[in-house]
Amino acid sequence: METEERKALSLVRELDAFPKVSDSYVETSASGGTVSLIAFVAIALLAVLEFFVYRDTWMKYEYEVDKDFSSKLRINIDITVAMKCQHVGADILDLAETMITSSGLHYEPVIFELTPQQRLWQSALLLIQNRLREEHAAQEVLYKTLLKGRPTAPPPRSPLGACRIHGHVHVNKVAGNLHITVGKPIHHPQGHAHIAASPLCPTAYNFSHRIDHLSFGEEIPGVISPLDGTEKITFNNNQMFQYFITVVPTRLNTRKISADTHQFSVTERERLINHAAGSHGVSGVFVKYDTSSLMVTVSEQHMPLGQFLVRLCGIVGGVFSTTGMLHGLLGFCFDAICCRFKLGIYRPREESPDDAAQRP
Repeated sequence: METEERKALSLVRELDAFPKVSDSYVETSASGGTVSLIAFVAIALLAVLEFFVYRDTWMKYEYEVDKDFSSKLRINIDITVAMKCQHVGADILDLAETMITSSGLHYEPVIFELTPQQRLWQSALLLIQNRLREEHAAQEVLYKTLLKGRPTAPPPRSPLGACRIHGHVHVNKVAGNLHITVGKPIHHPQGHAHIAASPLCPTAYNFSHRIDHLSFGEEIPGVISPLDGTEKITFNNNQMFQYFITVVPTRLNTRKISADTHQFSVTERERLINHAAGSHGVSGVFVKYDTSSLMVTVSEQHMPLGQFLVRLCGIVGGVFSTTGMLHGLLGFCFDAICCRFKLGIYRPREESPDDAAQRP
């Protein structure tokens, strides 16, 4: 048994890829120590930065055909119109001319003007919206953090000259149109109509509005939609505001939440209703939406531990190899310069009297 153990130990020694060099053959220098110190500092710094990269995550986007046509689409609405609640009404008419009941919407008398604190919040929201338009990567930050907080309704103070329409409605997954115009909607088998309970002079129309929140699908606190914070002020009583929206079903999977929601892109248009000039239509706010046939899956990805260890080993080996080559190159250049100009160890020795006496 001892003979077999010795053979095995001898075999392991022969396979040693890291031969030990005797200390008597190792030459140390100040330049080598300096380069080694720089290498250790660089390795430590890069390792810390790599650890932060390992802790961070990124969003992966995958696209597939949306095969779910039977489910309902939820629309979350929070819009304030600068008219009294008894004079405006909201409803949804889809592509099949099906009028969706607006029982999920609530009408709340409020003031249209924001308080200084609410105006400050809206300014910050608009700043985020501008960043989202310029840099799409900002949306990934919102997905990963899911900041809590939603715009609050203005406090009910007198006089109450505006109306906040908020709530949610479930509609079919087909194109539709959300109307907010004068009069309350009524069900009619032959068409679509709005009837005002009390007559209102057309010169009193004012569809200045603010969209505190408008989204589709499951509402996720912290995810900002493209129209959140939008404010339109008009001084014309016959103004039409139109928003053309393309809704994209989105499945969101992050470390904090897993939900089915919807992203959307929007195009805005507004025009003055003037029948004499050929600009026909109805004054109000109209949100025309259509659903996309593609579904986006957004998932949060994390670097595997094995990949992190491989990258860490690459940093250590790469820094040692690079600094070793640089040290050798600098040493070669230094020796070449000293040899050329007869400096240092290459300087000719002065002949001593003893050497001259020994010369034949």
